[in-house]
Amino acid sequence: MTVDHHAGPRAHAEPRARFADLLAAEWISFWSLRSVRWVLGLSALAIVAAGLKSALYTRDHYTPGEDDPAVMAQVALHDAFDLAGADILMLVAGGIGAIVIAGEYATGLIRTTLAAVPDRRAVIVAKACVSAAVLFGYGVLTVGVSFGLTQAILSDAGIGQSLTDPTALRYVAAAVLFGPVCALVGLGLGTLIRHGAGAVVGTVVVLFFVPSLVTERYRWSADLLHALPLPAWQRLARTTLVGQRPSEYPATVAGSWITFAAWSLASVAVAALAIRRRDH
Repeated sequence: MTVDHHAGPRAHAEPRARFADLLAAEWISFWSLRSVRWVLGLSALAIVAAGLKSALYTRDHYTPGEDDPAVMAQVALHDAFDLAGADILMLVAGGIGAIVIAGEYATGLIRTTLAAVPDRRAVIVAKACVSAAVLFGYGVLTVGVSFGLTQAILSDAGIGQSLTDPTALRYVAAAVLFGPVCALVGLGLGTLIRHGAGAVVGTVVVLFFVPSLVTERYRWSADLLHALPLPAWQRLARTTLVGQRPSEYPATVAGSWITFAAWSLASVAVAALAIRRRDH
C-alpha cells in the first residue's frame, strides 16, 4: 500500500464559500418565493396605471398659462409618482423585505442557512444586498416607465418635465431609492419579529401608520416626523414650496437624504445584531 504524503486535511476540505456564492444563493432563494413576481408585477402595473390616469386628467383640464410654472412642474411630477404610488411601493417593498427573512424562520430553513453559512452577518448582508438590488431595479423600471409615459402625455400641454431638470432628477431618484430603503426596514423588522404575518404588520405600522401619528407642531415631534422614511420621501418629492402651508420646523432636502441612508444602515445593523445574538 502506498501512502500519499502530500495528502492531508486540506486535500479533502471543501472550498470555503465566497460572498459572491452567498449572493447567488440568496438571489435564487429570493425568486423562489412564488408570490414575489406577482406582487412586483401587479404593483408596478398599478403604479403606472395610476400615473397615466392622473396625467390624462391633468392634460385634459389644464389651460396653458393659467398657473405658476413651478406649481405645474410639481403637478407633472406628481402625476408620474404620487403619494398613492409611494404607498404601494412602500408596502410592497417593506412586506417583501420582511418576508425574505421571516419566511425562512417560519419554514425552518433558517437553520439550514445558518448551518451552511456560520457567519450570520454575511447572511444578513447578502439578503440586504439582494433585496435592495431587486427593489432598486423594480423602482428604476416602474418609476422610469411611469415618468416617461406621463411626461410624454403632459408635453402636449407644455408642462412635461425632462429628467435633465435637477428637480425632476431628484424626484425620480427619491422615488427609485424609496423602495430599497423600505425593503431594508422590512428586513430589519423581520429579523427581530421572526414571524411572517407579524413582521409584515410591524413593517406597515412603522412605515405607514407612525407618520400619521406625528405632526410638525412641536420641535421634538417635527424632528421625529422628519426622521421617518415616508415624510423624508415627501420632502424630497416637494420641488417647490409655493402653495405649501408654512411650518416653523420644516424638513430639509439634505436631512431627508440622511434619513434614507440612516434607516438603511441602521436596519441592516439591527438585523445583523439580532441574528447574531438570538440564533446560536
